[in-house]
Amino acid sequence: MAADMPAQERGFSVSTDDRIVRLRLERPHKRNAVTRAMWQDLAETVERIGNDEAARVIVVSGAGDHFCAGADIAEFETVRRDAETARAYEALNAAAFAALRNCRKPTLAAISGVCFGGGFGLAAACDLRIATPDARFAVPAARLGLAYPVEAMGDIVAGVGAQMARYLTFSGASIDAQRALDCGFLLEIVEASALEARVAEIAGLLAGAAPLSIRASKAAIAAALTGRQDDAARAQALGDETFESADYAEGRAAFHERRTARFIGR
Repeated sequence: MAADMPAQERGFSVSTDDRIVRLRLERPHKRNAVTRAMWQDLAETVERIGNDEAARVIVVSGAGDHFCAGADIAEFETVRRDAETARAYEALNAAAFAALRNCRKPTLAAISGVCFGGGFGLAAACDLRIATPDARFAVPAARLGLAYPVEAMGDIVAGVGAQMARYLTFSGASIDAQRALDCGFLLEIVEASALEARVAEIAGLLAGAAPLSIRASKAAIAAALTGRQDDAARAQALGDETFESADYAEGRAAFHERRTARFIGR
């Protein structure tokens, strides 16, 4: 899809303010349900932002009162009608989740209202998640008679733990923000009136930190979760790069000079 397509047609908007990129789902009349076309465009957009040196953080949110009700079920009769079409469809939403999961930039989900199904998947693929007290979380695949994408299940298990992942996916039941916080899915719960300010505060902290350090830490955490040797080797290589970077020299100089470091990501 064209990058300059109106948000109402594209299904989401992208704006940038002082190195913080805000990606907002823009279908409030559908509780921001995601269409097939949106899955593809989201993946491409996040990958493009991840390669933009000027961007430091991505904040994902939903327009109106809800984060995201998941995939747009109204399309399922055609785009997800059987195993063959489902595999093609799931390749697209898996790509969107992977784009967030593997993004070079830190990602933060700001959640209110419903965060169900594919919306839960988008949030789970983000690095950090904060929510308002009214937020509710569910993976209702068992209530629809379908299976949740295999690749995305890893994000759910990492986000809520295996026991809660079983409960959510087996039952299709929803949990409230407090329970999501208790199981570790949320970083914190913030009153709706304070959400925007808290999002800006956290995003500002991340934007001011050393990008190469964040990238290396993100890779190391992913390696710890997967246990794969190739992931560990990649994380080690990224960690080694930080010690050869101009940012490491800047960090040392700023410490000795008692000033705020100015990191450039190189």
